[in-house]
Amino acid sequence: MSETKKYERRITPLERIFARSPYAIVTMVTRIKGNVTESMLKDAVNKVQKRHPNLRVRIQEDDDHILFFTSEGIKEIPIDIISRESDEHWIDVYHEASQIPFEFEERPAIRFILVKSPNISELIILCHHIICDGMSLAYLARDLMIHLGEPTREVEVLPDPVPIDKDNLPKEVSINSIAKYFINRISKKWRKNPTYFDQEDYLNLNQAYWTNFKHQMVSVELSEAQTTALVERCRKEKVTVNTAITSAFVGAQSIIQGSKVNPNIVIAGSVRDRLPRHAGEALGNFACGVTLEYKYNQKMSFWDNSRKLHKKLAPLYKNKNLFKEVLPWLYLEPGIMESLSFKMIGAFVSPNSPRYDKLSSFNKQDDLVSSILKKENMDSLEKPFLGTAVTNLGRLDFPRMYGTLELDRLIMNPGGLFPLALVNLVVGAVTCARKLSLLIEYEKESIDSATIEKIEEKALKFLLE
Repeated sequence: MSETKKYERRITPLERIFARSPYAIVTMVTRIKGNVTESMLKDAVNKVQKRHPNLRVRIQEDDDHILFFTSEGIKEIPIDIISRESDEHWIDVYHEASQIPFEFEERPAIRFILVKSPNISELIILCHHIICDGMSLAYLARDLMIHLGEPTREVEVLPDPVPIDKDNLPKEVSINSIAKYFINRISKKWRKNPTYFDQEDYLNLNQAYWTNFKHQMVSVELSEAQTTALVERCRKEKVTVNTAITSAFVGAQSIIQGSKVNPNIVIAGSVRDRLPRHAGEALGNFACGVTLEYKYNQKMSFWDNSRKLHKKLAPLYKNKNLFKEVLPWLYLEPGIMESLSFKMIGAFVSPNSPRYDKLSSFNKQDDLVSSILKKENMDSLEKPFLGTAVTNLGRLDFPRMYGTLELDRLIMNPGGLFPLALVNLVVGAVTCARKLSLLIEYEKESIDSATIEKIEEKALKFLLE
């Protein structure tokens, strides 16, 4: 990468929530028709790195344990080429790659893997949540396609992104003095006896997590005709596609798994255009979400259930509610949220690990962090505190053709803030090239593949019958 201007800024409290988390990984899979060579991909990655400031940074920590993004002294972004063996080979590649720890202090927290054949390939973009969200990777996938298809095209460098922070919130979003008082008390309590973590701690935690928890995925690819039919049916039934997808998977779980499914659901959404300083197409974390309790009524039809959900959701998409969850985090001592992963996963660290003593003792101690987890019903990884988490990027009107290459579809795994065992089912959805792709992710020990197969079948029956 040729010289670009120096970029450095303090990492925000919201971004720091994801710091050193082994499972906070967002993935975008770009299926490309046509021949993509290694040199073409390296050149395109070099260009998008110039375009996006967050692709030119590593993480630096000062003596006061404050984290910064800095563009100084970064190493190259990893790019791997793997021969494509089957249509679903990319899923195996993804599972293997997601377990490889990021080198946060040395290079940008992203990797590119091309699962290649001469006529069709999957380009996997594996990115840590600390520098991106799902929509970021959709824009990045399109930018890569542009430079793959037009190798001589000049790079349009984006301005430095302005992240979500106290000084970049909608004017109606604010925290009251009572809440701020209690948040300050919690922060002061933490600062009296803090525990800080480093890269070695992360490496130990990453090994523990992927050894003990197995993520599984099912990719559902709707055809152009099926996607069009679903959109038209949703319009006729007066619900959004997002609502229908959510209702379908909540309903399917209710029917297949019964009352044991947690009725709490979360639906993520982009807030890029809601911020005073719009994020535009920047790479960064510009997603919030709404949380609600929704019980599927099996005595009602699927579309009646969907309309019921739509009515519950409509008033929630106001700024005050969308930012409600993240607002306290902007004022809370960042070290508290950073330590959640270590508190939840520390018990699984192997006695042979270099940081076993530190991480296992932190996991066992009854402290402020354990009380927060207990309050949020997140103190046990054997019981999900969420039934369904849905992220739908909606319809992306990207071009299909880029020179001789065709963008066949995008497939997204939204990743998460918490261990997958705490969520019964994660659904990532994106419509591109007029085709809807759904990715269902679950934790193998929490729910078996036969049950998932029944849920998938039932959900698709709801959406496509």
